[in-house]
Amino acid sequence: MKKHVLVTGSGGLVGSESVKFFARMGYTVHGIDNNMRKVFFGSAGSTRRNQELLIKSYRNYTHHAFDIRNRKKIQDLFDEYRFDLIIHTAAQPSHDWAARDPLTDFSINAVATLILLEAYRKHCPRAVFIFTSTNKVYGDRPNTLPLVERAARFELPRGHAYFRGIDETMSIDNSLHSVFGSSKAAADIMVQEYGKYFGLTTAVFRCGCITGPAHAGVPLHGFLAYLVRCIAMGITYTIYGYKGKQVRDNIHAHDLVSAFYHFYKNPKTGEVYNIGGSRHSNTSILEAIGEIEAIIGKKAIISYQKKPRIGDHQWYISDVSKFQKHFPKWKYTYNNDNILQELCLAHSTVC
Repeated sequence: MKKHVLVTGSGGLVGSESVKFFARMGYTVHGIDNNMRKVFFGSAGSTRRNQELLIKSYRNYTHHAFDIRNRKKIQDLFDEYRFDLIIHTAAQPSHDWAARDPLTDFSINAVATLILLEAYRKHCPRAVFIFTSTNKVYGDRPNTLPLVERAARFELPRGHAYFRGIDETMSIDNSLHSVFGSSKAAADIMVQEYGKYFGLTTAVFRCGCITGPAHAGVPLHGFLAYLVRCIAMGITYTIYGYKGKQVRDNIHAHDLVSAFYHFYKNPKTGEVYNIGGSRHSNTSILEAIGEIEAIIGKKAIISYQKKPRIGDHQWYISDVSKFQKHFPKWKYTYNNDNILQELCLAHSTVC
């Protein structure tokens, strides 16, 4: 019997990668995406091109262009199909945008997640439910770490407990989350609860920076993709605070979806994993600018705002050792260098 996979946000970076991954393996894949990203970020953030490519490329893919907040549409879809795997990637992804419209942000990130969880519980409780959460659920607590300033980055002392990265033991309480981080935290906890309370196989993946050539990077979302675009096209890139020495770990969307697959094959109940590039793949903004300039052969045009964005992390590297312990066969296939090479090649082809 063919397995059915549902992917929400199927036109986005992680959603489209999930569709490709499972469609290529022969699964019947359904995607939900109504291109809300264009509403959030304008035409530069549109997922339309990804949607069209998926429809054209995979005969075993069916696209559903409705809003995930539409309870009736979700109900009808779950009435018609019994899904074996649900990958929920649809979201309002920007903490800057969320502050301008908290009600819409919460309705998409939290309420829609609950609508999906209920449909899952009632119609296909034996399925696996995977939720893409964010490191923003930890709020600005990582900024309390005793960071040391280096020439091009902030760094933790080597002997610090979090030197290898932030693990799932960090508290999410009593910190400044941003409105976006709060709505994602609400959904994050609810996904856990549907596992722990109802005994369902759910997983929360608290992601670092996710990237890949399918990412429509914009000023408010998509760090590396947007930085590459700016340098390639001669657009001014604005650094917000921390002297550009803030550090992010970066995971390629393919490696993230591969992690989803490993969980799906051996699922657990209400589990939480920090997932990102870890010590394997991370960079500061200044380091990334230098590497991209060397690859493309163009100088970046940079402006600097001294004040950092509210709730922004000064340093964040994920400790993925819990996931690696649970799923030792999962391996990275990309590091920061080949991620940047791929992004630069994609932009040079477009330009």
